[in-house]
Amino acid sequence: MKVAVLGAGAIGAYMGAALCRAGVEVHLVARGPHLAALRSNGVRVISPRGDFVAHPHASDDPTDIGPVDHVVLGLKANAYAAAGPLVAPLLHADTSIVAAQNGIPWWYFHGLAGPYEGRRIESVDPEGATSEALPVERAIGCVVYAATEIESPGVVRHLEGTRFSIGEPDGTVSARCTEFAEAMVAGGLKCPVELELRNDIWVKLMGNIAFNPLSALTRATMAGICHHAGTRSVVESMMEETLDVAARVGARPEISIERRIAGAASVGEHKTSTLQDLERGRPLELDVLLPAVIELADLTGAAVPTLRVVAALADLLDRQVSGTQDDALPQHPHAPGGR
Repeated sequence: MKVAVLGAGAIGAYMGAALCRAGVEVHLVARGPHLAALRSNGVRVISPRGDFVAHPHASDDPTDIGPVDHVVLGLKANAYAAAGPLVAPLLHADTSIVAAQNGIPWWYFHGLAGPYEGRRIESVDPEGATSEALPVERAIGCVVYAATEIESPGVVRHLEGTRFSIGEPDGTVSARCTEFAEAMVAGGLKCPVELELRNDIWVKLMGNIAFNPLSALTRATMAGICHHAGTRSVVESMMEETLDVAARVGARPEISIERRIAGAASVGEHKTSTLQDLERGRPLELDVLLPAVIELADLTGAAVPTLRVVAALADLLDRQVSGTQDDALPQHPHAPGGR
């Protein structure tokens, strides 16, 4: 089995190192000092479950790698639409694309029986650009329940969690999912193949849609947001609205709001990825969170007033970070921010 990890950051490098440890032929696509360190020293993983070093091939040019069996996307979701030239050299007729992303994926309605089957979500697939770069028939969904960070170039600190739930958009258990899951497990990770992965997507999204933008707006950690009465109330409202939208598109995430908040609080003084991006002056990954869910709310008739307020504030913040601004009112009621 041959795997390429496109965007070998904290999560991508961690997955790649685990797969390499399982004996998979792994190629990491990275750049800058991180790439130089990967080439010289491999991936060093520091983890409470035991430290290890893996030595996958690393490159900044996918044409050096050629076609693979699975492409793992470790990119930010707002980079997907422009990823076509990077992905194309890695594809053969049966290559899958395993998208380890937060939020609503571009393939969400692909293979989902019901009134919205095949519908494109503009917020995550603007004018079909993402689907063109990443054909939906190649997509394998992946919900990440692991927390990692780049401690220094080539060094990944694993903080908690080892579960990477995957699944086919049509809810089948495919040979390609089984193959990938078995390799992940052999590398020391949990990788259940879920028949209803969209439920996992919404469970994860309940936290991301609230804590990620609020952390950027307040500069607070997850525990800080949970322990402040006012922001905790905002989180509860955002989660209630999110669950309403989920139900209207047929998803049933099996977790209570109280349990979801308690789980977030237990993480402690952790900065969300959005807050980390803000502190580094990077665009914020918001389109797959707030604008996407608001778009689904508009589609299904759900009222999401709290999500709309937070989306407006977060979008303005993102525009300030990226140095862009609008001279007129947005033409779309949930104009996207970037990541």
